[in-house]
Amino acid sequence: MTKFIFVTGGVVSGIGKGIAGASIGRMLKNRGLKVFMQKFDPYINIDPGTMSPYQHGEVFVTKDGAETDLDLGHYERFIDEELTKVASVTAGKIYSRVINKERRGDYEGGTVQVIPHITDEIKNCVYKAAEQSKADVVITEIGGTVGDIESNPFLEAIRQIHSENQEDVLFVHTVLVPAIPGSKELKTKPTQHSFKSLMSYGIKADVIITRAEYDITDEIKEKISLFCDVPIEAIIESKTVDLIYEVPIVFHEQGLDNFILDKLNLKPKHDSDRSWYNMVEEFKKADKKVDIALVGKYTQLHDSYISVNQALYDAGYVNGADVTIHWIESEKITKDNVEKIFDGMDGIIVPGGFGARGSEGMILSSKYARENNIPYLGICYGMQMVVIDLARNVLGYESANTTEIDPDTKYPVISLLDNHNPKEDIGGTLRLGDYECSLKEGSLAHELYGKEKIIERHRHRYEVNNEYVKKLEEVGMVVSGRNEDLDVTEMIELKDHKFFVACQFHPEFKSRPNNVAVLFKGFIKATLK
Repeated sequence: MTKFIFVTGGVVSGIGKGIAGASIGRMLKNRGLKVFMQKFDPYINIDPGTMSPYQHGEVFVTKDGAETDLDLGHYERFIDEELTKVASVTAGKIYSRVINKERRGDYEGGTVQVIPHITDEIKNCVYKAAEQSKADVVITEIGGTVGDIESNPFLEAIRQIHSENQEDVLFVHTVLVPAIPGSKELKTKPTQHSFKSLMSYGIKADVIITRAEYDITDEIKEKISLFCDVPIEAIIESKTVDLIYEVPIVFHEQGLDNFILDKLNLKPKHDSDRSWYNMVEEFKKADKKVDIALVGKYTQLHDSYISVNQALYDAGYVNGADVTIHWIESEKITKDNVEKIFDGMDGIIVPGGFGARGSEGMILSSKYARENNIPYLGICYGMQMVVIDLARNVLGYESANTTEIDPDTKYPVISLLDNHNPKEDIGGTLRLGDYECSLKEGSLAHELYGKEKIIERHRHRYEVNNEYVKKLEEVGMVVSGRNEDLDVTEMIELKDHKFFVACQFHPEFKSRPNNVAVLFKGFIKATLK
């Protein structure tokens, strides 16, 4: 029988529900249990795929092609499981499904209402996750903050799930315990009000996870326990840590995993596995320094590249290095300042993106790294900019471009794979999820991966135009990875360069702290040389 843990947030948003849920998942994995995680987002968008990165940060992609909230990236990195479409649920998806059923006549003329039709659809997503994953525990995070009007159907749905499975459901509530300005006095009143607000939906928290600027004392825990009717051992402090991967350790040291196991009557397969702890201790020993220039379009919000950031940090740790990311706004790079901008940088990375803004700065970044033998890693859009750089500055095709930016370019070195018109309907029309890539024997890519075929995740619409591949190869571009079925270029690299690799896929989506993406590891290793 699958057990269910629901994670809600109170007082304010952004206090780390996702990390808390992922840390609980990691603790249970450390005890030998199979875990699956999912996120319920209350916004009306079908998915974040068409949303600006400034709205919700990075769009994470699952293996089966779902465009999801960035929290799923945290989940995968912590629990080391590949999630699926059923792990990402938005209010938009729920309402769309119910409306489609009503249009088909599935409800046989009945009045369609939030209860039971919307709530039943939400419950089905939870039960479907349990059925498909065969997990011992499904952990579901409810986005937003208790009291938000958008979250009401989700809270009602998980209340009903508790009614249907009372012995198999546990509620975790995360709260901020604020301090009075000008003093270090922490106040529990917001926690009490948040707990009561949750109770008004018929949900009683079993565990309260607190976040505060200062240490939570036993006295404060006792006060929360008294007013919220939660055992003191279930008042857990989520301390600020040096590495986010320490959070499961902090929770374990407070006995949270044992409390959950007892409450849900779960039998662990063994005592807590030490490998995660050993990994964190090794990471904290990193003593070398690496400066990486991340050239992007959305650098004002670092969450826009959160999987890239984490893969860089993790690749640094496994190479014994502490990575400092320098955020470079690609729009601000010009021929006159490019040398000054990259002065002192050990490596340059250009991640994914869309649209014309800032593209010329990315092309200059590729050119500078290429001509000055600086390690370069291009991801998705970052690979396409390399191809344009080579076409313009080596082949001499001065007006070479991608048809995404210039549909009438004389040299369309990057173009659509088919006749799809993205202007008609841009939602979910990219090449998404896992695709196979065959690696060229003798290439750096083949050496790094150590295998002939790999599977990586994608999120893009445009491809390298095959008409120009032979000409580009003649001037030194190595096509080190191809998708044979689609006949498209997946990876390129340059000979006689310290490290110059670019890929059409997103290796950061499959990177884990205990299994870092090889391209990131190789890139950081090259910068240390």
